[in-house]
Amino acid sequence: QVRLVESGGGLVQPGGSLRLSCAASGDIFSIDVMGWYRQAPGKQRELVARVFSGGNPNYADSVKGRFTISRDNAKNTADLQMNSLKPEDTAVYYCNTVVRRGSWSAPISYWGQGIQVTVSS
Repeated sequence: QVRLVESGGGLVQPGGSLRLSCAASGDIFSIDVMGWYRQAPGKQRELVARVFSGGNPNYADSVKGRFTISRDNAKNTADLQMNSLKPEDTAVYYCNTVVRRGSWSAPISYWGQGIQVTVSS
């Protein structure tokens, strides 16, 4: 089994910053990708940012230039630095990872429990 632990959410004023952290642990041979998604009330879950092993990060157009994802392959962590936050960034943010349990195994996707980010004055 694989466990994802998220931290760092909360309430921030518009224009402020927050940093989300995600740590993966458990039965992991390798990680194909780590990323962050979000879901606002009444909306579908959407990709915020993700980074593949050995690849460049992908960002949603709505967060480009404001959010930065960083990944530590040795620690199996992925952080999301969120700057210039807007009220429309308010959502539950979910960490996602796709891992392999062995060199022979198929990729498996895991989700964190979600963490609330609220941008409001």
